[in-house]
Order: sequence, then structure tokens, then C-alpha cells
Amino acid sequence: MIELTSEQRRALRADAHHLHPLVTVAGKGLSDSVLKEIDRSLAAHELIKVKLQGIERDDSAALLEQICTELHCAPVQRIGNVLILWREKPAEEKTAAAPRRKPKAKPQTKKAAAAALERPRRRTTARSS
Repeated sequence: MIELTSEQRRALRADAHHLHPLVTVAGKGLSDSVLKEIDRSLAAHELIKVKLQGIERDDSAALLEQICTELHCAPVQRIGNVLILWREKPAEEKTAAAPRRKPKAKPQTKKAAAAALERPRRRTTARSS
């Protein structure tokens, strides 16, 4: 389990405020497929929310501890039925981001292209009255 300082925890809580839960742990508890999904979500997003449904308050603390030890992530916050988890992405994945591409130009219709070629450019001259 990763330990965070209070400043890091505060910043991560602020970042997680607008997030929606990506994974839901329901009646069957923490199965292998749920753990794999949490792991995939942490790998993709670093910071996620997990919603607990039908799990007692005492069990949620143990569940949070189990998730963090098995997936090597940090518990950021536990509010009611929502857990906030964080795990840093590996350095290789951060640098291997795809290069940005130029946006494509808007396609012109044949009519608009022809009109642009035919229009003579106006010269502005000052008229004297």
C-alpha cells in the first residue's frame, strides 16, 4: 500500500471531486473480475472512485485495505459508500503518449470553392466628396 502525505491527499481529493464512480462492488463482494477492473481503471486513469453497494460500514474499511494491498494503490478517501483510490502510472506509459496530430481542414463544397476563385478582390479607395 502506498502512503500519501496530507498535502498529496488533499490535492487528490480535490481532483477526484468531479469524478464519477468507474467500478461498483455489489452483493458478491470483491471478486477477481472486480479486482481486475479496478486495476485496469487505475492503470488508465490513476485516480478513480469505487462505489460500494450493499456492503456494511465495518466491511468497507476492510475492503478498502484489501484492495490497496492487493493492487498496490493508495487510499485517498472513504466517504460513505464511495472509495477514492490512486496509483501513479508507470513512467514508460507517460512518455509513450501518442503525438498530437494537426486538425483536418474543413472540406469545402465545389460551389464554395468555385465562388472563392471567381470573386475578385476589392480594392478600397478613399472617395472624396
